[in-house]
Amino acid sequence: MFRYISRMSKIAKNLSLQQVLICGAAIVTVSMGIRHGFGLWLQPITQVQSWSRETFAFALAIQNLVWGFSGIFAGMLADRFGAFRVIVAGAALYALGLLGMAYASSALMFSLTAGVLIGLAQAGTTYAIVYGVIGRNVPPSQRSMAMGISAAAGSFGQFLMVPTEGFLINSLGWQQALVVLACASLLMMPMAWWLREPDFSGGAGHFREQSIVQALHEAFQYRSFQLLMAGYFVCGFQVVFIGVHMPSYLKDQGLSPQVASYSLALIGLFNVFGTYAAGLLGQRLPKKYILAFIYLTRAVVISVFLLVPLSPLSVYVFSAVMGLLWLSTVPPTNAAVAQIFGVAHLSMLGGFVFFSHQIGSFLGVWLGGYLFDRTGSYNIVWYIAIALGVIAALLNLPIKEAAIVRTPAPQAA
Repeated sequence: MFRYISRMSKIAKNLSLQQVLICGAAIVTVSMGIRHGFGLWLQPITQVQSWSRETFAFALAIQNLVWGFSGIFAGMLADRFGAFRVIVAGAALYALGLLGMAYASSALMFSLTAGVLIGLAQAGTTYAIVYGVIGRNVPPSQRSMAMGISAAAGSFGQFLMVPTEGFLINSLGWQQALVVLACASLLMMPMAWWLREPDFSGGAGHFREQSIVQALHEAFQYRSFQLLMAGYFVCGFQVVFIGVHMPSYLKDQGLSPQVASYSLALIGLFNVFGTYAAGLLGQRLPKKYILAFIYLTRAVVISVFLLVPLSPLSVYVFSAVMGLLWLSTVPPTNAAVAQIFGVAHLSMLGGFVFFSHQIGSFLGVWLGGYLFDRTGSYNIVWYIAIALGVIAALLNLPIKEAAIVRTPAPQAA
């Protein structure tokens, strides 16, 4: 990985590639690392507050929906004014949201803080914003690889942060653990300083041959963009359902909380290798085949996990394999969008694709809580996740990845 960083640094356009990858990955490590551990708070908070699992799940479902919707506008702002200001605002909202989550005394306040505030924060501190910087500063021939490296490094956050969050909960209690994470989220502000792009000084953006309206019209009329959005919907449904409800599912089956923490940590660890490999393969293979393989394999892995006898070993094997497939959809999906439409509006278009992901996330996390409260089991949601994986694999096969051909606008005499 470091050999590729060194090689690509010689051909980066504006910012040092090491600077982009290290700072971008560090920001994603903090933002996504905190987020991946939210499932550890499900039982402590619901037990203390006497809330149902659906109440907790609904707040996180709102979080994912707000994250996806506001990500569109965060992407527009990042494309226009640069990522620095967006990330700083997102870090401040993250700290406020975590503090509010710690001291919320009602379900409504919990939804406004854990749901709305943290959702807004994640829109400004995660992949769509960081990938916009990468897309504008790395040549197309190296873009998928750079996105894979950034995602792989950022994936280390889940491996690092989830056990840390479990340790904080056990040592300090769930409330003080959230306060510590609120302070940690402010570390994203100084990291963002190193992602300031020279071309955005004075508020001047990159030259664009299209307006925002023209770019959106072109993208949403393009069949391949629609298929990428549909596939990403399934990704969101699967990973957020597993990430939030897996700890409770395992505890319901009689396994210890440590198994759940190790499970999420293993997903994060193997996600490092999966996202890096997906970005590397995206330089050599059609991205649609990579995506189809990932979605189909997820369906198979979940099926096997449900069929074999549940034990700590089966959980760890499932987590390791699922980790390889976890966020490996991110580099090929974003690289495909950049390859088809260019980078002038990459953060915005990536935001729309991610909004589809977050609609799936909303349904995955909310249905998990809703159906569990009514049936006493997560089985129906597991079956839905399997079926959607097969559907997503089929949807990605017809995608056309070639750069779209635009008719030049007539010039005035």
